[in-house]
Amino acid sequence: MLLKLVRNGLGAVIVFVDRVSRPKAMQRTPDEQSRVQSLMDDLSLYQFHACPFCVKTRRAIHALGVDIELRDIKKDLRHREDLQQGGGQVKVPCLRIEDSNEVRWMYESDDIIDFLNQRANA
Repeated sequence: MLLKLVRNGLGAVIVFVDRVSRPKAMQRTPDEQSRVQSLMDDLSLYQFHACPFCVKTRRAIHALGVDIELRDIKKDLRHREDLQQGGGQVKVPCLRIEDSNEVRWMYESDDIIDFLNQRANA
């Protein structure tokens, strides 16, 4: 019980600090923004709202100035089931990548951020 209170309190602090210190989004020309966003349309991020590694990943997404569908696996059990069945484990953050007819699952915030940066700068 005490551990849950501490974890929830710490999560609230992390989310608050993220909101007040969020980096500015990258500025692009409208055509370039449209091109980069189209490269992100086949992605979705499975996450918890207050998870520190999920916050880190969302901050990177915000800094890139793109929209990626966020799927909170605590709020929607269907997303949790999709993550477990598709990715093989219930671990966040996890990026679901659809390329053609293939679906890949990427865990680890640093790997996800590197992937997003490479895709945005391709």
